[in-house]
Amino acid sequence: MSSSGSTYGDIHRYEPARESTAAAIAIVLLTIIEVVFVFLFSYGLVSGWGLSDTGNMFLGGLLAVIFMDLAFILALYRKEFLPDVMIVKKRRRKWEDLYIREEDVDGVPFSTGAWDQVKRAIYPYYKR
Repeated sequence: MSSSGSTYGDIHRYEPARESTAAAIAIVLLTIIEVVFVFLFSYGLVSGWGLSDTGNMFLGGLLAVIFMDLAFILALYRKEFLPDVMIVKKRRRKWEDLYIREEDVDGVPFSTGAWDQVKRAIYPYYKR
């Protein structure tokens, strides 16, 4: 579904999510595995496995597996359950956004205020 509107904020393209059952089952299974690994990591941390060299490496490996499993869960969720939406945005020139405000295109007078000039010099995104 797409619209022909070109004003700011209009939805240009909307594709609904697939919401497959296989992805939902995979997310549930990965979540169960995640809980098991988190429990194992917590148990090892409380038991003092990190005091030995091999135990410390094992805990580090468990932590890596926990975050990789979480990454797979989030990737599956994003791909299968979030819609693909493209909205119309206002196009601006790169330099315009970064350094000057719209009302200051012609320049600013030198005598405005010393403190405001210092703030603009230090922080160029001042009151965008």
